Amino acid sequence: MGNLTHHHERTLVGEGSSEPSRAPGEARAVDQLRQFLARDPRQLPTYWLYDALGSSLFEAITLLPWYLVARVESQLLLAYGREIGERASPAQIVELGCGNGEKLAALLRQFEREPSDVHLIDVSAQALERARHVLSDLAGVRATIHHATYEAGLRELPAASGCRLLAFLGSNLGNFSPAEARALLRRIRQAIAPGDWLLIGADLVKPEPDLILAYDDPLGVTAAFNKNLLLRLNNEFNADFDLDGFAHRAVWNARASRVEMHLVSRRRQEVQIREARLRLTLEAGERIWTESSYKYEPDTFCQLVEADGFACRQRWIEDEARFLLGLFEAI
Repeated sequence: MGNLTHHHERTLVGEGSSEPSRAPGEARAVDQLRQFLARDPRQLPTYWLYDALGSSLFEAITLLPWYLVARVESQLLLAYGREIGERASPAQIVELGCGNGEKLAALLRQFEREPSDVHLIDVSAQALERARHVLSDLAGVRATIHHATYEAGLRELPAASGCRLLAFLGSNLGNFSPAEARALLRRIRQAIAPGDWLLIGADLVKPEPDLILAYDDPLGVTAAFNKNLLLRLNNEFNADFDLDGFAHRAVWNARASRVEMHLVSRRRQEVQIREARLRLTLEAGERIWTESSYKYEPDTFCQLVEADGFACRQRWIEDEARFLLGLFEAI
């Protein structure tokens, strides 16, 4: 989802022309798998990282000392949450990519009046249930979950009885290429009305060693998170990826201003994905690109958001950890 930039297409070897009988959603997943693996370099959709195990591993990543995004953003929400609540005074809260819900709960506790109408949108069913459980501790808050992609979840939103605040935290916009980010921001703007608010976090450019440690930690948690994508393909698509046959690699692409995560084949190997009727030949050193995380300079990020119908009303920057939290008004 966020790792799509320039690519070439390659030929995949199919095992027969007949398609196994699948539900429409499953058939789309097979088509998407074929399309991504036909790219050069091969790719996999980023949001497939977040099955039940992947979501748990990502929560573990947020606790690592080398990955500061979650902790620094939480500190900013606690420090400026009351100001955000007073400025936006929302009747409805929507969060895209809610994770475990703890950051949103911390923000709502700073509000003088907690909005009762809360909507959570995430592709991880496990994350949604955890977030709903966390928010259930807040008196009067009624959380509706939307197990969907961002775009589909936005289409499902009911009308708000007053001002709406849409929260897009965790630097999740960074998982989209600039063109994809622009398209998503336009979709967000279409889903809300003038005078509504967008609260968004962005990880900023920082020294390369710090970035690599955040995405290739010494404990190997991020490597397990990345390799779990192959395990998911084995389980859900009857594939035979050998997890030991792949190495996790994170690289900083300074020209594109992004960290890239790859799975690199340790040897020449053949892989079968039976549910997709595919057979892949991977050469030693060949990579599968699984995620990109774009990093911004403050002005560049604000200009990106403002280009699609928003005006920056306030931004808070944690200078040491290099993180920005911005409050934008829909105009």
